[in-house]
Amino acid sequence: MRYLHLKTIFVAMLLFAIGEASAQWAVGLRGGWASTTISRTNANRIDETYSAQSGMELGVQGRYTINPWLAVRANVSYMQRNHRMERNLNYLDQVYTIHTNNYLMLPVEADFSFGGKRLRGHLLAGGYGGYWLSEKRKGTTYWMTDYNIYFNDFDEQREFDESDRRLCAGLTAGMAISYAFNQHWELALDALYYYDLTSHHRGCKHLADPRYLNTISLNINFLYNF
Repeated sequence: MRYLHLKTIFVAMLLFAIGEASAQWAVGLRGGWASTTISRTNANRIDETYSAQSGMELGVQGRYTINPWLAVRANVSYMQRNHRMERNLNYLDQVYTIHTNNYLMLPVEADFSFGGKRLRGHLLAGGYGGYWLSEKRKGTTYWMTDYNIYFNDFDEQREFDESDRRLCAGLTAGMAISYAFNQHWELALDALYYYDLTSHHRGCKHLADPRYLNTISLNINFLYNF
């Protein structure tokens, strides 16, 4: 009887612990906009300039709440990290390339929150890993003869080679604001900055040519709290 009594208490405590743990989980969908710039040396082409291009982000989010002010969250997202190159010499000012880069991103962040039960602010900090899925390029290129310069448009799917580093990693920081409609449903808006620590180009044999992507994303998140 004593054994059965202890067993009953143990099972009850285990079920209570599971219930408490599950109440701390939240999952949901996220989607929004991303703007990316590239940090690159001139690489002996002083007439090249780079500018930001926008893209989209779609993914899912999971969050585990440790206490009322601290949580850990992770996103799995498809993100477009795009940028644009232009040539600014007078006779090449028509030349440009838009790089559409598709990435699978996995940021993991500490979520420091403050505020009331419904409306809360969040400070986010962490890191991420990612994988470069594909790249599409379009724009205008040129070729020259002794007497003329010819321009033509192109739109192509780029093939990766050994100079490409398809794995990326870096740091994230940002902020968010969330509103809880009830015990389960929550809406959040977040802004995140992704800072690459790895170059997506390994560099040529005799030329150092690091290329780092830096992305700002704005996303709406719909979360369900268990």
